[in-house]
Amino acid sequence: MDFFVATTNPGKLADFRHAASLWQNEAVSIQILPGLQAIPEPIENALTFEGNARLKAEHYSRYAPGIWILCDDSGLEVEALEGRPGVRSARFAKDVGAYDEEAGLDASNNAVLLLAMLEQTDRRARYRCVLALAKDSKVYRTSSGELDGELLSDPEGEGGFGYDPLFFVPEIARTMAQTTPEERLALSHRGRALRSLLQSLSSDPFPDFGQFPR
Repeated sequence: MDFFVATTNPGKLADFRHAASLWQNEAVSIQILPGLQAIPEPIENALTFEGNARLKAEHYSRYAPGIWILCDDSGLEVEALEGRPGVRSARFAKDVGAYDEEAGLDASNNAVLLLAMLEQTDRRARYRCVLALAKDSKVYRTSSGELDGELLSDPEGEGGFGYDPLFFVPEIARTMAQTTPEERLALSHRGRALRSLLQSLSSDPFPDFGQFPR
């Protein structure tokens, strides 16, 4: 069974495809939505991950009638910052006017996060992802996945993307930027969200969905 995702982000695609490949002898495949580059992007103005995932899924499914569209919204939630940057994770630096074009978006966001955490002793944080499954402008199901960790005071590691150099995972004693590909795929909050969705569809499918491998 094919699901189509509205992203060309290689990290996200790897997370989703790995999770799908482990499901029932690769009975599920993840494909990039055809013609994605020509589809206008929606305005992500919801206040929650689920809200943004839903509006994106509804939006892109209008341009692809009859097929199942998967959209995600994901980001970093920091306890000491009352859940920020949250849905603004990708725009954290731009929101405060601290985006450095030469340094790039990830480095700018990490710099703003480090500044915000200077006086904080509670370093707890989590990566969170919410998925929405839609067809013909209607969202049929959502799921979520999380990965708990701690924020470092200095970046470590050269891999990954986003906040990965600052996101330390106690169970492996490394940051996400220091993980092997196998470790990353096993830990991914996106992979966990997709596995949760597939399990939901397997155990409790809805009438419009049809048969799904158990």
